[in-house]
Amino acid sequence: MDDDATVSAADIARLAGVGRAAVSNWRRRYPDFPQPVGGTASSPLFGLSAVAGWFAARGKPFELSEGERAWQRLRALGDDLDLAERVNRAGVFFAFQAGIFNTFDSELDDPELLTLLSEMTHRAGPVEAFELLCRRYFEAHSRRLSATPEPIAELMARLVGPVSTILDPACGFGALALASGAKTVLGQDSDPMTASIAALRLRLRGLEAEVHPVDALREDAFAGRTAEAVLCDPPFNERAWGHDELVGDERWEYGLPPRGEPELAWVQHCLAHVEPGGAVAILMPGAAAGRRSGKRIRGNLLRAGAVRAVVTLTPAGPDLWLLRRPVPGERPPSTVLLGEAGDELSTVDKMWREFRAHPESGVRIIDLLDDDVDLTPARRRTSDEDPGQAFEAVRSRFAELVPHLPPLAAADGEPAFTTIGELVKAGVVEVRHAAPRADAEHPLAEAGDVVASVTGIAYVHSGPRRPVGAGLTVYRVDAARLDAEFLAGCLRAADLPAASASTRIDGRRVRIPRVPIAVQREYGRVFRSLAEFDTVLRQAAETGRELVRLGFAGLVEGRLRPGR
Repeated sequence: MDDDATVSAADIARLAGVGRAAVSNWRRRYPDFPQPVGGTASSPLFGLSAVAGWFAARGKPFELSEGERAWQRLRALGDDLDLAERVNRAGVFFAFQAGIFNTFDSELDDPELLTLLSEMTHRAGPVEAFELLCRRYFEAHSRRLSATPEPIAELMARLVGPVSTILDPACGFGALALASGAKTVLGQDSDPMTASIAALRLRLRGLEAEVHPVDALREDAFAGRTAEAVLCDPPFNERAWGHDELVGDERWEYGLPPRGEPELAWVQHCLAHVEPGGAVAILMPGAAAGRRSGKRIRGNLLRAGAVRAVVTLTPAGPDLWLLRRPVPGERPPSTVLLGEAGDELSTVDKMWREFRAHPESGVRIIDLLDDDVDLTPARRRTSDEDPGQAFEAVRSRFAELVPHLPPLAAADGEPAFTTIGELVKAGVVEVRHAAPRADAEHPLAEAGDVVASVTGIAYVHSGPRRPVGAGLTVYRVDAARLDAEFLAGCLRAADLPAASASTRIDGRRVRIPRVPIAVQREYGRVFRSLAEFDTVLRQAAETGRELVRLGFAGLVEGRLRPGR
């Protein structure tokens, strides 16, 4: 076994077949558990040989296949910054063994690694062998890499229908192309290694792949060429997308995208590369459906019949726009589908089928062409309830929402402060971050842990152990020295100014008052009461808005009358 190979806590958990919390417990409970040999305090690395020896001494299962050994060897051969290049070289080796390349001329000249890669090919085949290394690479760099979740990629592929040729102008590692089932793939990605890995994944499956390592907006590698369908998960909120140098570009058929609307540039790029009548499925930030700066282009897209559906996939996630390139001479449609997926992505399939069968059930395009041209699905919610009956039910619910503010008194002076970073160093709190990708492995929250986001609220987890969502952070406290409710309140206090400034919080710098544990618990109870007050206040505001809406609707429709 390679003495230089290292493994993370997530690697150890995977190889041992346990959750990451178990690894944390072993580190605390067993003094002889191997000490970190690298990494950082929050992401330590351990010597693979030492970890394997520790497991063997206790008779615990710790499976290390050829693929795992190849992956650890690949990581040990250089810096993690160059890991993508080494993964790509391994892919070239697999492609050579699959007969795609006639020669193998690579800097990947480590005999031990080449032996392991050959064993992987013999046991699993080149496709599965390369996919294993790619998965490990995605997991190792999950905070930096962005990939379309597989369920969403499959949904997008289903909605555009079976096609033989697709184009993905921001293809990443090829997730959308792989989900599409197309035989021919045209792709671009601005990162050369990412583009190369995507091309290898496609070609190993026998697909005809043409992938160019250049930015599609600035350097269109497929100018003048079209595909049967386009799938795209573009980068969001990129201000430096090439606005100034692309002012007169012929792709802007529906208007020059404003500098702050790069996503509408991607929409028009996609429409320019799909055949007339062909479908485009593109992920968009929710704000792109309603920003005033993009209303002229949205209006032109609607008038031309290019927008067929806008569906919100998750409350805080992206919207899915379904587009169709208009056929010259064809009468534009008069309706569009605006919907929300709710808890199940499968509802989108049903929603789309029903809309295509009965387009009159959609939202009239003429009703959307107002001063805002807002395509946000949530703004088009309708209710089948009788406004009169619904008004009484909502009024009763509103009357029950009486918020109670906990008593607070002015205090003199200011306490001394520490930071979460200092508490981590002192061993008072342990911090674990979840990757931004939904399909990555996430830390488990246990009862008593504080779960927080960089821009939202913080709360104390009280249910059974479960993985937290993408982008969240778990704070595990030493309850004898730090009260969880107290910590959650401090994190939430730090969130309040950040929310108004649209900034992200560095949790390590959050200030924590230095007060005894008894005082912390008292503060914690008040923090919890304030959080409950805030929840009730939000519910009352939402219910109040619904009450007003139903009041107006009921009076106009004759379901309500003025009372005495």
